[in-house]
Amino acid sequence: MEDKIIGRNPVLEAIRSGRSIDKILIKKGKYEGSIVPIIKKAKEAKILIQEVDKAKLDTISEGENHQGVIAYVSAYDYVTVKDILLRAEEKGEPPFVIICDKITDPHNLGAILRTANCVGAHGVIIPKRNSVGVNSIVAKTSAGAVEYTPVAKVTNIAGTIEDLKKEGMWIAGADMNGEEMYKVDLKGSLGLVIGSEGEGISRLVREKCDFIASIPMNGQINSLNASVAAGVLMYEALRQRRVD
Repeated sequence: MEDKIIGRNPVLEAIRSGRSIDKILIKKGKYEGSIVPIIKKAKEAKILIQEVDKAKLDTISEGENHQGVIAYVSAYDYVTVKDILLRAEEKGEPPFVIICDKITDPHNLGAILRTANCVGAHGVIIPKRNSVGVNSIVAKTSAGAVEYTPVAKVTNIAGTIEDLKKEGMWIAGADMNGEEMYKVDLKGSLGLVIGSEGEGISRLVREKCDFIASIPMNGQINSLNASVAAGVLMYEALRQRRVD
C-alpha cells in the first residue's frame, strides 16, 4: 500500500527524516528555488526521481497544491502509546501527549501535529474509528511535522486515558465550559484532550479527564476551530513548563 506526500516542504522533511520513499515525481522544466535541495537530498539518499508533466501532478494531487513535487511513500507507520511514553523517557522529560477525540478534518489533524511538534509534545493519539488517519493531506498540512512527531492509533480513547493515568499522567480536556486555562496546572506529565470539530469531547472521554480547561473569549464569537484551540492550549502548557 502506498500513500502520497504532496508539496515541497513536506517532501523535503520526509527525505531528511529518513522516511522510506519509493519515488519522487518532479515537474519537468528548469529547477530553481526550494526544489533544488529536494533533488540534491533525494539523489544523496538514492531515491528514484521521475520528471513528469504538470498535468500528471495535477491529476495525482487531486486538487492539492503540489508545488511541482509529489513523493510516493509506504503507508504511514503508526507507533504504540508505549512508544510515545518511551520517547519522553529517553529525553528525560515528563510525557506531554495530545489526544484527539474524533477529529475528522485532515487539515485540523495536520495543523495539530504541526503545533504539537513546535511545542515539543512527545506524540499524538487518535482513535481507529470515527477519525481521520494520517494521509497525504494531513502530512502536507503538518508541514513535515508528521515525520518527527509520532502518532498512535488506538481502539478506545477512554480506555487509553485510563492507561495513561495509571502511568501517573494527568488528563486535561479542552472545553468552553471548563476552568480558565491560566488557572489549570498544565505542567508535569500531561495528556491534553482535543474534541471533535462539531461536538467537542465526547461524554465518556470528558468523564475520564482529571480537569477541564477553557480558553477565555472576549469577542462576539465564543468558539475556536479545533486546531486553533489545540494550539492555544498547547502553548499555554509550554508557557507553564518554562516558568521557573
